[in-house]
Amino acid sequence: MQNNRYERQTRLKEFGPEAQEKLSNARVLVVGAGGLGIPILLYLNAMGVGTLGIIENDTVEITNLQRQVLYTEKDLGRSKLEVVTERLQAQNSQTSLKLFDTFLTRDNALEIFAQFDVVVDGSDNFPTRYLINDACVLLKKPFVSGAIQGFEGQLSVFNYNGGPTYRCLFPSIPSPEDIPNCNENGVLGVVPGIIGNLQALEAVKVITGVGRPLSGTLLLFDGLQNRYQKINFALQPENLNIKTLQSSYGGQYCDLGTTKSVEELQQLLDKEVNIQLIDVRTEAEFEAFRLSEALNIPLDELELRVAEIDFKKPIYLICQSGIRSEKALLRLQELHKEAILYHVVGGVNKFLSSCQ
Repeated sequence: MQNNRYERQTRLKEFGPEAQEKLSNARVLVVGAGGLGIPILLYLNAMGVGTLGIIENDTVEITNLQRQVLYTEKDLGRSKLEVVTERLQAQNSQTSLKLFDTFLTRDNALEIFAQFDVVVDGSDNFPTRYLINDACVLLKKPFVSGAIQGFEGQLSVFNYNGGPTYRCLFPSIPSPEDIPNCNENGVLGVVPGIIGNLQALEAVKVITGVGRPLSGTLLLFDGLQNRYQKINFALQPENLNIKTLQSSYGGQYCDLGTTKSVEELQQLLDKEVNIQLIDVRTEAEFEAFRLSEALNIPLDELELRVAEIDFKKPIYLICQSGIRSEKALLRLQELHKEAILYHVVGGVNKFLSSCQ
């Protein structure tokens, strides 16, 4: 190692060689290599975190490039994990990378988290955040949380030194109707960079003990006004009494038995298995790219057109990314409790990338 690689931060009297040593010995897990995960990984890697774990099972799509600035047009269709590994190793060859080519589930969360000191959440959905929280409470691991939408973002540190957990701030998972539609609600490209960098900063503070982490404080960012606001919240002791992970977190990639991969769907279509495939995207999205076997029933028309669905067949639901198809599954479960229902993980986005 070049002796002066980290001198610009070790010369800070509040940081120094002692904090750098803590970074070099730290093991940090980043969940997701998307808009939030990219700045988190780049800066923790550059600053000298000894071991970085990465959970990611997606591929690079054209819509990622507007905010996931590590990827380029030449990376389209490639595994995000593969691309991230190349770039991080080129940036800092001294970092040990532990790669998990999978979605985070209740079956693998505890095993993976146990290998790390800090978890940094770069995911984009509520079920995963609650799963991360509960696993961290069980294992007594701090986790740094960030979330973004539109021109806004938020940030906090949970389960730090016995402090408040995610459930102390948000006690229960929102209903599917309250979860924003990822294809109808966008995000300004620079906002994930702002929040992701702040998450990296909080992770460094947690690891080194430098400064005061945002434990018990929610930081709100308004990009249109370039304004920050802090909201304090207290520990609710009952939220530390988690004894086991829930059997279901009601969300994508966290449940068992109701999801199918695009590969599994393609095999069924190739074999002409008697299923019903329902595409719950909008009519415009369906016209832009359609699977010939699919019946298009937009999510907001589902209840009105339920008579068109043949519940005698296994029903496979697909959308652009997997969010709306899961909402459709939950709605249809309420209407027909005996129906055999699956939603396709990753949706059309994953289907297109797998065909490249």
